[in-house]
Amino acid sequence: MAITIINEKCRGCRLCVKGCPFDAIVMEGKLAVIESGCTNCGACLDLCPFEAIIREEEKNGCIDIADYSGVWVFAEQRGGVLQPVVFELLGEGRKLADQIGCSLSAILCGEDVTALTSDLFEHGADCVYVADAPELANYTSDGYSKVIVQAIEQYKPEIVLLGASHIGRDLGPCLAVKCNTGLTADCTKLEIDPEDKKIKQTRPAFGGNLMATIVCPNHRPQMSTVRPGVMDKPEVQKGRRGEIIHLQVEFSPADIRMQVLEVIKSLEEKVSLTDAEIIVAGGMGLGKAEGFDLLKDLAEKMGGIVASSRAPVDAGWIDHSRQVGQTGTTVKPRIYFACGISGAIQHIAGMQGSEYIVAINKNEASPIFEVADYGIVGDLYQVIPELINALN
Repeated sequence: MAITIINEKCRGCRLCVKGCPFDAIVMEGKLAVIESGCTNCGACLDLCPFEAIIREEEKNGCIDIADYSGVWVFAEQRGGVLQPVVFELLGEGRKLADQIGCSLSAILCGEDVTALTSDLFEHGADCVYVADAPELANYTSDGYSKVIVQAIEQYKPEIVLLGASHIGRDLGPCLAVKCNTGLTADCTKLEIDPEDKKIKQTRPAFGGNLMATIVCPNHRPQMSTVRPGVMDKPEVQKGRRGEIIHLQVEFSPADIRMQVLEVIKSLEEKVSLTDAEIIVAGGMGLGKAEGFDLLKDLAEKMGGIVASSRAPVDAGWIDHSRQVGQTGTTVKPRIYFACGISGAIQHIAGMQGSEYIVAINKNEASPIFEVADYGIVGDLYQVIPELINALN
């Protein structure tokens, strides 16, 4: 929640002006005034000897949790295209909303993005809040967080879900700080407590060796970022419609401190493990980095892409963007080839949702065979060439 100044208590001592790390407090006459550049960091709260600076909820009394209702999904879009994780969140959000007995909404930010609302409705949203402005054409922490925080304060959702993408991982903490609430990052499971209807948020901890379930009992909204590829997308309901609420968006020059001067798209090969239907993954059983060349040949024959377990990434054999597992990407392809992968629980957690799992390993006692639909015990450098020949 926002920080505010009680004018009746302010004595104009200027300590808060000098102590603000963002120069967001100025003097107007003999009173201190907080400007729009305030990040709600709270540095000024302990500086005032007259207790004139407080958080908004302290001024109005503690929040009433009963005032908050509804599940919101941040509808991340880039270049006018909704990201796949949005539909996964809508599918999961629908389940949560039905268990609580509330509505499911999406909040969409950008420029000329109203046309995207039809996709959101068809994937389960009952209502879409649209913040449309030129300043929102490209993502900035300041711009997006300002309009979303204002919407949260006005409409009071009890749950807000974001994808654990680069944008979501930046935006989520900004929203949590400004709303004075908690955030559970990189969740792999969400469920509603049947007793009090709080959301229970599960995420990996201690390097994936432990699964922690976290609750936020005393603050609202309850916020989570969710890993792409973990949740199931809902069935599309063609022609489904809902309510569109256009948010009032106004910015001053000081509101957005960062300017996007140019967007340069990478010329490197794009890797989208979450969208791949066929994945050929390699582990330390490859024995060398060059082993991924053989996996690439197999993947290309089937129209798939190459992935990896954690160990080859740590060894520098392959880029982290291709890592599957609790500390990498969670995937659900049609076919997942596990080549030279032993089957550590952290890796299995990231691929066990695959429709078919094919394991290739010399050690017949490897745990990977316990989750595999098809297993081949043998040297992958003999087995994979035979598969390629068969495909030819």
